[in-house]
Amino acid sequence: MTEFRSSLLKLLNERGYIHQITDAEALDALAAKEIVTGYIGFDATASSLHVGNLVSIMLLRRLQQAGHKPIVLMGGGTTKVGDPSGKDEARKLLTHEAIEANIASIRRCFERFLTFGDGPTDAILVNNDDWLGRLEYIPFLRDVGRHFTINRMLTFDSVRLRLDREQPLTFLEFNYMILQAYDFMELARRYGLKLQMGGSDQWGNIVNGIELTRRIEGTEVFGVTTPLITNADGAKMGKTAQGAVWLNPDLLSPYDYWQFWRNAADADVGKFLRLFTDLPLDVIARLERLPGAEVNDAKVVLATEATALLHGRDAALAAKQTAHETFESGGAGEDLPTLSVGDGMNITHALTQLGFTPSNKEAKRKIAEGGVRLDDEVVSDPGLVVTGGKLSLGKKRHGLLVR
Repeated sequence: MTEFRSSLLKLLNERGYIHQITDAEALDALAAKEIVTGYIGFDATASSLHVGNLVSIMLLRRLQQAGHKPIVLMGGGTTKVGDPSGKDEARKLLTHEAIEANIASIRRCFERFLTFGDGPTDAILVNNDDWLGRLEYIPFLRDVGRHFTINRMLTFDSVRLRLDREQPLTFLEFNYMILQAYDFMELARRYGLKLQMGGSDQWGNIVNGIELTRRIEGTEVFGVTTPLITNADGAKMGKTAQGAVWLNPDLLSPYDYWQFWRNAADADVGKFLRLFTDLPLDVIARLERLPGAEVNDAKVVLATEATALLHGRDAALAAKQTAHETFESGGAGEDLPTLSVGDGMNITHALTQLGFTPSNKEAKRKIAEGGVRLDDEVVSDPGLVVTGGKLSLGKKRHGLLVR
């Protein structure tokens, strides 16, 4: 393991956040002697972020925990363009009003993880539409665009992979990497920012921003990326058969969020405890060593601690209690997702409305496979009209049907 002097890089290294650093020695020396301001950008394409964004959110939390200043950069401007990284097609363009509403909704999530305010290490939230929305096109091309060659831009994965698949890449999206680099420089100008962080897929964009800031401002800035967080089976962390694991409680209940972490693979428990909880490393090491079936105790700790960070300790303990009642005591559990069925609802509709299946067709297939139970009795009739009870899909998804 690399030896760092600064508490920042020690913390990030010990907990598994570091994949690449642009100049580790210089950044380590800087972080050891002064407060470093660092940022991560988030586009506002939905009203909530999801678990795939969580490692970046935790990275900002670690920055603040180590005595430095985080900036949450909301992409009010870049959301109007669309990041082509990892996308096979152009994203739907949102109105200015929809983007602003999404930013307001997303901010509430960050307030769970970061301390905002006016202090030297307090977090701030900034919207890049404040400067991107005021850019004049020709001066921007002359002052900034001349530092980017088409030859190099075509080598970036976000561009090359789209072209290799013969998927259209609009000129609008092609500009995204220039705008992201400009964000880095603008934040350095406005806030004395020294560090951009992000996932490993952002390395090229971060390097662009470092080079642009050096060429125009003559300022040394740095980049840190995290490894791609995957599950033990190699799948991208946060991808589930049910869709995105949202962070806002109106899109995913605290109970379902708790269950997501409780269902982690045995091999992932230690890694996830380090990345997504504040538990001390010695406690995590002890949980990692639990033998055999006792690893389930570690998963309960993971689920409870991760849920407490996002939804609060009370919601996490309520979810834990509901799971205990549902799985171990045979009860219904008060915190299960609830669906009002009025005077009656077709069971396929109920499964879909609860979010257990993406469509009624899939619900019928699950019933045909014998995977659906009502009050612990297997359901075989897809036309069954239900008026109440505990509806279960498999062993891990349960909901309450009420009138």
